[in-house]
Amino acid sequence: MRIVAGPEARGERVDRFLADAIGTISRSRVKSLIEAGQARRDGTVLHEPAEPVRPGATYTLTVPPPVPARPVPQSIPFTILYEDDDLIVLDKPAGLVVHPAPGNEDGTLVNALLAHCGEILPGIGGERRPGIVHRLDKDTSGVMVVAKTQQAMVALNATFAAHDLDRAYLALAWGVAAPLAGEIEGAIGRDRRDRKRMAVRLQGGKAALTRYTTMRTWHGGVSLLECRLATGRTHQIRVHLAASGHPVVGDPVYLRRVPGSARLVPEPARSRLLDFPRQALHAARLGFRHPRTGEVLAFESAPPADFAALVAVLDGPASPALGHN
Repeated sequence: MRIVAGPEARGERVDRFLADAIGTISRSRVKSLIEAGQARRDGTVLHEPAEPVRPGATYTLTVPPPVPARPVPQSIPFTILYEDDDLIVLDKPAGLVVHPAPGNEDGTLVNALLAHCGEILPGIGGERRPGIVHRLDKDTSGVMVVAKTQQAMVALNATFAAHDLDRAYLALAWGVAAPLAGEIEGAIGRDRRDRKRMAVRLQGGKAALTRYTTMRTWHGGVSLLECRLATGRTHQIRVHLAASGHPVVGDPVYLRRVPGSARLVPEPARSRLLDFPRQALHAARLGFRHPRTGEVLAFESAPPADFAALVAVLDGPASPALGHN
């Protein structure tokens, strides 16, 4: 779609201008398309939905073809840690996308949940993300909770919004943080140079706080961290650790060069760490109050085999249990 801005549009938000000019697409949809890199001004990709319109400029908006409104059930195995009439707690494997999105329209956790729950789940919280109250990145493993009723959906959404839960992640990170325990604070928003990345922003981001504790270190070059979220921003742990100089091992987005601390790690561990094909991040613990009974529930998940194998090669022939100092 191609629109030339007239003088009356000067200073108007570009997402509102495009939505009004097109007339058949909502402003929120236009905003999401801009954030996905589907809008241009005189051939230049737009980065900010709030950017003021420039009179005389030619704006183009690419709208992807429609996809089915409702995901289809698919028989995809996943590990259930707990289930009752209100919710499911599961151990998500690395590599499984949580909900359908451009590029991943099926084969997701939502498709698997629809097959598992039958007619119970559709429509709870929206047809594209039924039951989903939080998510883990595709290549992050670990504990998740899914709502099975509208009451549970509302209550769990409120719990996550208030951060009234016990949530801990394990991350293998390059280097050794100083101090060994502390906080990383910095607002997070879209990277102005790459819309697929998030970044710590001085302006325009959302407040974010990550608390970390160093559980173990090896050779002064790599650490096992426990991270707790005081906020819940996209890629928060990965962005904060990278910004602090200790990116997550294997992170394909925020680790773009060989870290200097890698030279401190002897072979074969160094090569195994550098060749790890995903971010070494695992949601190890999730605790919350049951949305109907108020009972405190807590669940833990051991890191998957590939994560544990990295720890084993760092330990060498005598490999203590993961998490022991």
